[in-house]
Amino acid sequence: MNDTISRSSSGPITVLVCALGGEGGGVLSEWLYDAAVRAGHSAQSTSVPGVAQRTGATTYYLEIHPQPAAATGGRRPVFSLNPVPGAIDLMVSSELLETVRQVGAGMTSAQRTLVVSSTARALTVAEKMQMGDGRADDAALVATLQKHCRAAELLDLSTMARNAGTAISAVLFGAIAASGVLPFARSVFEDTIRASGKGVEPSLRGFALAFDAVAARRAQRAVIEAAMSSGPAPAVPSDLRTLARARLLDYQDAAYVRLYDDRLARIEAAERAADPQTQQGGAVAAEMTRWLALWMAFDDIVRVATLKLRASRAARVRGEVAARDDEIVKVFDHFKPGVPEFAALLPAGLARRLTAWDEARRARGSEPWALPLRVGTHTVSGALALRFVGALKGQRRRGSRFAVEQALIERWLAAVEQGTREHWALGHELALCGRLIKGYGSTNDRGKHHLLHIIDHLALAAHLPDPAARAEAVRAARTAALADDAGKAFDQALVANGAPARPLAAQPIRWHRRAAGMPALNTPAPGVNRAHP
Repeated sequence: MNDTISRSSSGPITVLVCALGGEGGGVLSEWLYDAAVRAGHSAQSTSVPGVAQRTGATTYYLEIHPQPAAATGGRRPVFSLNPVPGAIDLMVSSELLETVRQVGAGMTSAQRTLVVSSTARALTVAEKMQMGDGRADDAALVATLQKHCRAAELLDLSTMARNAGTAISAVLFGAIAASGVLPFARSVFEDTIRASGKGVEPSLRGFALAFDAVAARRAQRAVIEAAMSSGPAPAVPSDLRTLARARLLDYQDAAYVRLYDDRLARIEAAERAADPQTQQGGAVAAEMTRWLALWMAFDDIVRVATLKLRASRAARVRGEVAARDDEIVKVFDHFKPGVPEFAALLPAGLARRLTAWDEARRARGSEPWALPLRVGTHTVSGALALRFVGALKGQRRRGSRFAVEQALIERWLAAVEQGTREHWALGHELALCGRLIKGYGSTNDRGKHHLLHIIDHLALAAHLPDPAARAEAVRAARTAALADDAGKAFDQALVANGAPARPLAAQPIRWHRRAAGMPALNTPAPGVNRAHP
């Protein structure tokens, strides 16, 4: 035993990598092993195949000696092949629920484990089967995670990977490098990527995005901890607001970001008035940070065209078809924009005339007008066409839909602001109603109608003078709307709380001329006898 180092006297750094199928978990574990060897440290890597409810999950376990091999006097460390629950120094995961699943298996320790995880989700089968929003509550998952680890670095690593046009493994590698758990310089990690020889530049971009984000957060925490020995944590995570602002800057312009900040400032002021001691942790502002940004960046043909041309999308498509670097991939996108999509970018007067023309056609029995398109995104002409549409961001402000969406946002914002000042719980429930605004087309319209009905008949209801009762009524209606796309449960929740059900929507009745030789509806088929009781 003279040539070994016992784990009890100098234990290894233990790393558990959790990845879903196709996300490059094996590549990440190889990079970690290669980085350790490159830095002169002894290391061992093993994989543990497993199964998850999404695309399959595999865990990779590494042990790295904290001292260089040159400092061990020729002795060799003894490594373990399998992770020991509660004895993990660093757990890395590409998906939030998978992270919590490993926490449930007892892998993390509240005294020892640092968790680096993406906040992105890959929905389980059970979540997808729900009629409404069946997703597990991200806030509850994060709360569970934070209770069972020493610290956590949680970022939207999937978005970073898409922006860099690389796989999430490269982004995770950057987050690990910046976490400070492994005693290697940044250059060691970057040289490991270069030595791999595959997708080096995109991988380095993704690495840098995550490294800089984690490093900035660690520096910010150090400053805060040095300046404040006590006091409540910031109500809204800085990275969440940063991502929201970046999304809106990409969507429109800097002025639109300032509008977003001004709107959030109104909610924050209302919440400070209702909860000056921040006993509720600023939950209203936190919810509005997310849902307001998503609504302000509503989908339209400009947004779709922009996303179709992203380099990250091209990289994802090539990855999905497993194309080699020397292979050409042709991508054809099919679009079918109709009158609502074109009218959205026209001034209100022209939009009304175009919409009225289409409604008249539909009243005469015609199908809604639409323009089927097949665009070769890989071609010069196709890319130029999409780039032209994507360049219409300036026209978006002058379009009819932009004005309509901003007016609806202001109605919701005013309701949340007023509700928060009156009763914190009411404002919080109204902020959560931002979940109703999702999808596009009829799904998006239905969500907005539900929201307006809740605001008009429950949040501001005269028959419910108690704001706590109104908060509960809003919660019940929102939950019902998310659970039942048909709207029956929503109507029942409205009526149960003294509000009117939704008005019946007009549906066109179309009459079709019976073809020659076709029997009338009440005419029995030949050879069929009708019996009467």
